This record gives sequence, C-alpha cells and structure tokens, in this order.
Amino acid sequence: MCAVGGPPDMGDTESFFPTEYKCKDCDHKFKGTGVDPRCPTCQSQNVKRGK
Repeated sequence: MCAVGGPPDMGDTESFFPTEYKCKDCDHKFKGTGVDPRCPTCQSQNVKRGK
C-alpha cells in the first residue's frame, strides 16, 4: 500500500477538541466542543472562549 500526500484533511480541528468557555450570564466555567457551545448550567449560548 502506498500513500500520496499527507494525512486526510480533518478541516477545523478546534471543533473536535474541548475548549474552555465562560458563560457571560452565570459566570460558569466549562469545557465544550462544537461551533455553538451552550452553558451546561443555565443553557445560555452567551459564552466566551477562555484561555
């Protein structure tokens, strides 16, 4: 078997790995994935990405 080029293109890998977020409504800090994370405490989508 031979391979040409590199590994398969996974696209935006940030959506696969957990990222720290902070809810702007209830200040809960959590890890989430995907493009529209939701606070697990209050279900708000008003979140910001942490460091």
